[in-house]
Amino acid sequence: MNRLCDSMEPKVMDDDMLKLAVGEQGPQEEAGQLAKQEGILFKDVLSLQLDFRNLSFNNIETIEGLDTLVNLEDLSLFNNRISKIDSLDALVKLQVLSLGNNQIDNMMNIVYLRRFQCLRTLSLSGNPISEAEDYKMFICAYLPDLVYLDFRRIDDHTKELAEAKHQYSIDELKHRENLMQVRLQDERARQEELEKHKTAFVEHLNGSFLFDSMYAEDSEGNKLSYLPGVSELLEAYKDKFVIICVNIFEYGLKQQEKRKIELDTFSECVHEAIQENQEQGKRKIAQFEEKHLSSLSAIREESELPNIEKMILECSADVSELFNELMMLEMQLVEQLEETINMFERNIVDMVGLFIENVQSLMAQCRDLENHHHEKLLEISISTLEKIVKGDLDEDLPDDLRALFVDKDTIVNAVGASHDIHLLKIDNREDELVTRINSWCTRLVDKIHKDEIMRNRKRVKEINQYIDHMQSELDNLEYSDILD
Repeated sequence: MNRLCDSMEPKVMDDDMLKLAVGEQGPQEEAGQLAKQEGILFKDVLSLQLDFRNLSFNNIETIEGLDTLVNLEDLSLFNNRISKIDSLDALVKLQVLSLGNNQIDNMMNIVYLRRFQCLRTLSLSGNPISEAEDYKMFICAYLPDLVYLDFRRIDDHTKELAEAKHQYSIDELKHRENLMQVRLQDERARQEELEKHKTAFVEHLNGSFLFDSMYAEDSEGNKLSYLPGVSELLEAYKDKFVIICVNIFEYGLKQQEKRKIELDTFSECVHEAIQENQEQGKRKIAQFEEKHLSSLSAIREESELPNIEKMILECSADVSELFNELMMLEMQLVEQLEETINMFERNIVDMVGLFIENVQSLMAQCRDLENHHHEKLLEISISTLEKIVKGDLDEDLPDDLRALFVDKDTIVNAVGASHDIHLLKIDNREDELVTRINSWCTRLVDKIHKDEIMRNRKRVKEINQYIDHMQSELDNLEYSDILD
């Protein structure tokens, strides 16, 4: 059997393998067919075996491709060729892990499993590490919440001995884990804050990022910064530039909050309108059904055919009247929501337009600062060139900077190139902001209109299906059954 396994090519865990395994181990008959037709949702899988059954999966060398199984609680990879435990991070609900009969030989793999707070059952028998003298104690110490190891319950005495034996190493590990947790929390907080800024379209404008980016690819500007008097000029320029960027940033956050309030208010109005309309519809249906049931009872009790026919026609008229009333309610709701949507669209478009207008005004101030800096830098550069020509320059200049002062055209071109780069950076950031918020506004409004169209179609379909059912009930009344 082992020779057969060894002769097989190693297998890669991918979607096809997962679909095959889930399909074989999932519901059968009607439920299984439905799953195949609608597609398998890996997030719904709670248990999965990729083990020795029928030699189907016993050639896996690397754990991978399980990121979509976010709700998996029980995983068996028994009897494969796995040598390293990793790539299970997405399985945060994992409770049972079977890795027996693999090739895991490093005890540090156990440390990786500490991240799975729900893990209570672990099987590693048949791996090289299971032969280690400290195997059980090490696992009990590093996985203190584990209940079963290799199908045997871990007693409290063993846990106490393991904790005492490895206390120093565990304390060090906990300290490192705590530091890592703090770093992860800080990074998560930074990412959340960045996403908040991106939502407001003003990310990286709460500091010197834009200014620094202007000089990141500006080799000429960096050389010219060593000219006498430029350092002070540059510092004053940066301070004023950053103040404008921060103003844009703070204004952007305030405007984002206003847009959010506008959207929340709109959503609440839509929800209330739909809910009130649905309640009216439910009341009309309840009144109809009460009368309809009474009419059906009367029809069944009636023995005269002409009377029965008349009563059925009256019921049919009631069904038609209900249809008209429900459709009238829906038409009223459509008109009400159309007015609400149009008002919201006008408001949000105006808010976005005002935001863009004010941001462009502030960006123009950045350009004014750049133009002023450019003029001053050009003055200093020309003055320096004249001193060099006359031999009056007392300061020593770096060689790469002195190389620019060949003639007036060369230095003017260098200063101009730096200026062009700076203006381009400012223009690009402004264009990016304007493009993104306009796209956001367009997508938002389009989605709202599409959602309303889909809501209306769904509601009309519901009304038609209900009315068809009621009418079909009348059409299928058998006179002979009634007369009997």
